Amino acid sequence: MMIPFRALVRKDLQLFFVDRRALVISFAIPIAIGSFFGYVLGGAGDRPDQGKITVLTVDQDRSSISAEIVKRLSAERALDVKPSTPSDARAAVRKGSAAVAVIIPANFGQDAGRAFFGPQQKPEIGVLFDPSHSAERAMVSGVLAGDVMQAVSKEMFNGQTGRDMVNDSLAQVEQSQDLPAQDKKSLEDLLRSVDRWNQQGDRSAAGGVSRGISMPYTTRDEAVTARQNTKYNGYAHAFAGMVVQFVLFLGIDVGIGLLQQRQRGLWKRFRAAPLSRGVLLGSRATSAAILAFLVVQVNFLFARLVFGVRVEGSMLGFLGVSAAFALMTAGFGMLVATIGKTPEATRGLSIFATLIVVMLGGAWIPMFLFPQWLQKFTLVTPTRWAMDGLEAMTWRGLGLEAALAPIAVLLLFALAFGGLAVARFRWEAEG
Repeated sequence: MMIPFRALVRKDLQLFFVDRRALVISFAIPIAIGSFFGYVLGGAGDRPDQGKITVLTVDQDRSSISAEIVKRLSAERALDVKPSTPSDARAAVRKGSAAVAVIIPANFGQDAGRAFFGPQQKPEIGVLFDPSHSAERAMVSGVLAGDVMQAVSKEMFNGQTGRDMVNDSLAQVEQSQDLPAQDKKSLEDLLRSVDRWNQQGDRSAAGGVSRGISMPYTTRDEAVTARQNTKYNGYAHAFAGMVVQFVLFLGIDVGIGLLQQRQRGLWKRFRAAPLSRGVLLGSRATSAAILAFLVVQVNFLFARLVFGVRVEGSMLGFLGVSAAFALMTAGFGMLVATIGKTPEATRGLSIFATLIVVMLGGAWIPMFLFPQWLQKFTLVTPTRWAMDGLEAMTWRGLGLEAALAPIAVLLLFALAFGGLAVARFRWEAEG
């Protein structure tokens, strides 16, 4: 039985490599799409144009405070800040050409200064945002809060607006008959202390020191991976996702090819040879697994040579995950061949199912964007385990132990798919 088995495997491999369509779908397309998604996800390092959030600013106040706020927003590395008008900003956000628009109303500086020292009503800054960019809106709102606090406090403690406001407030407090004596004295002491601070601020400003309240901390950003000094490479995630998707498409093609053989009556001839269903399915599964493994290696070799994607973790683990995924794909292809009735109907249904599990596996968008319940549900899909295993062995730089669970689960899926395929195998199509 080994001679016909090897002959069938060799025949499948030869047919694959002379089929230009199969070569393009399995090698060229995942390389092209993986390169594109890798670039979008940040590439091999920081890019000047990477991931900046477009923010439009509308300064209707034209005060020193509003100008300081816009200046501080523009200095943020993650933001691409552009001036605009209220109508243009609203239209841009509505069309999706800007994620967020910040509208500083007239008299904001004066009103914010009064609210800074007293119980006056606080002015509002309008924030228009695209509802599909809620995360960006939250980020901009956080940055804006810090910038407003620093700009207002700087002006109140060191600017002419602050001096004028303190003097006006002192005059109002001294003339007020409604405040209790104790509260009146406390407020006068506070305002006089601010006035003295302003006077000292003149001398500090002459020496180049800017007065005002500032954030009492800074941050030190550190990307954490298993190996020190290993940078995240967006191409690693992109190529893992595209490899998973197109290797599964290869499995579909294998199954559809078997269905077409049955439709042409080749299965009957194999049975008369005689060949057992184990030899027929086993040889096809073996050739499919070899091709799937080869596709994974070629794609990651391209990513390594062109985009610097490295197997930072265990090479043995990477090869193990690749082999387990290839076997799972082969079992999937056999299952497609045995549950389908016609190649045409089976192809459409199989592609739809594959796209669903690829999406759930995190191949298209990062898993953290999924709701918690959906993240847990994706553990029942083989694509999730394939993605986790490939990423653990590449940019995460984890050891062999991190590959064992993905390998075990993928092999279980391979056994399940293969067992179902054998159980459902029929030499002739069911009527």
